[in-house]
Amino acid sequence: MNSVLTGDVRQTLDQFRRSVDQLFENVYGFTGETGRSNLLGNGSHLLFSPVVETAWSDNALNLRAILPGVTQNELKVSVQNHQLVIEGERKAPEVFTKSGYTQLAYGKFRTEIALPAGLEVDKLNCRLHEGIMDIQIPVAEQMKPKQVQIQTGEARKSISA
Repeated sequence: MNSVLTGDVRQTLDQFRRSVDQLFENVYGFTGETGRSNLLGNGSHLLFSPVVETAWSDNALNLRAILPGVTQNELKVSVQNHQLVIEGERKAPEVFTKSGYTQLAYGKFRTEIALPAGLEVDKLNCRLHEGIMDIQIPVAEQMKPKQVQIQTGEARKSISA
């Protein structure tokens, strides 16, 4: 029962978001939160934006983008002005482009992630598997944490005033 109620709330909020996007598009000419819209055959606008998560290890910045239904040929990853740029297109199956109802979002997308200094972006590694793209960017050696040895000693220096 709880999951049914949660699904209804999510659906209602999603429909509300779409209505607000449509309002801004009609009134101000904006095309939604990503600046791009996707028009299905039934006239509804759905925007796809990949979900991205990040995590640090001692040796790298790890990113994961969830890209269901996006193939390697529909995807481009680049680094521009200290930004990791993930762009591509999630295409709707042909049966859904003409008519029908879907709660899934399709269309072109572009996600930019600010990269901190101290990463070796020339050694960036991407791997796309089962709709998930894992990106690993090594941390430069000079930026890695270093243990500082603490010295102890019996000798005390006097401070003269």
